[in-house]
Amino acid sequence: MPKQVTFNNKINREFSNAVNAEVRAYFNKAGVTKHANTEMILKTVIILSVYFGSYALIIMGNFSLPVMWLLCILIGVSMAGIGFSVVHDALHGSYSSNNKVNIFVGLFFDLVGANGYIWKITHNVIHHTYTNIHGHDEDLEVAEFIRLSPHTKHKPIHRFQHILAFPAYSFATIFWAFVKDYWYFFKTPLGPFENKKHDLKEWITLIGFKLIYYGYAIVIPLLVLDITWWQFIIGFLSTHLTAGLILGIVFQLAHVVEETTHPIPNENNIIEDNWVIHEMYTTNNFARKNKLLSWYIGGLNYQIEHHLFPDICSIHYPKMSPIVERVAKEHGIPYNCHETFSEAVSSHYRVLKKFGNPDFSYVTA
Repeated sequence: MPKQVTFNNKINREFSNAVNAEVRAYFNKAGVTKHANTEMILKTVIILSVYFGSYALIIMGNFSLPVMWLLCILIGVSMAGIGFSVVHDALHGSYSSNNKVNIFVGLFFDLVGANGYIWKITHNVIHHTYTNIHGHDEDLEVAEFIRLSPHTKHKPIHRFQHILAFPAYSFATIFWAFVKDYWYFFKTPLGPFENKKHDLKEWITLIGFKLIYYGYAIVIPLLVLDITWWQFIIGFLSTHLTAGLILGIVFQLAHVVEETTHPIPNENNIIEDNWVIHEMYTTNNFARKNKLLSWYIGGLNYQIEHHLFPDICSIHYPKMSPIVERVAKEHGIPYNCHETFSEAVSSHYRVLKKFGNPDFSYVTA
């Protein structure tokens, strides 16, 4: 097993100390909690209500097929919203100071077909620690035909990834519900972890919640609705393709764009920089002025703030962003940001084309 990647945290600590002090000072001066506030709780209620309310309206069977189809799309939109704006904070432990609340809210992740336990390993631990490091960051491993790191071995199929990627992202939640979580439970190595063992209760939780999801999302509609199997498939796919495309695109805009870097460790498996500065180089914000987008995706367009302060609820990121940007500029540290959502998507598209080009040569700074 290769030596685990580490960071040179003994150097360049000035920015880390300064940005931490400034952000903590903001909360002390404002006298607000770093966890969910009334606005966050209201958003949680709205998004969960849209998801389960749309499902209930479908199960009632009082609507035409076109209306039920639109409700399936709305379920997909709210499913992505649950991931962005509800459970993401809970699984990071930042939704509440009471861990029981975080656990309860985090269970909605399992209720929509995913698994919170394995997410906390692959995302909270692996992705947040080893951001954009090839062979460690599991978020770079979307599919064999998608090359999100310039250090991944190039394959002929990668020439077409700028065409294939976005349709592939659409299948993210289907893959999550039926393959990904099971695969990660068996996968070894899992990021830097060799032969990762999972407690029996986690296996039971995995199977139990998967069965609950399959039950209400597949079995109940087929039993109670007067629809054919192919009509059900259209609705089910519409839900997941909508959620998958939204989730897939938004998460890629945070790290796989032109401004972000893909560092590699030295011969001693050390990233020759402070971890905090590493996160600044490998992370990107976008569309900070778009209040509706920020509300919907839970501040994930403020990924810099999220990566530096995952213990702070996303509802506070818009207020934190100018502070982090100012301190970064004072210390000569880049603050990667696209002004609009479309600019970020275009940048990701150009990166896909670059990484798909076999002649493209990536120079590590």
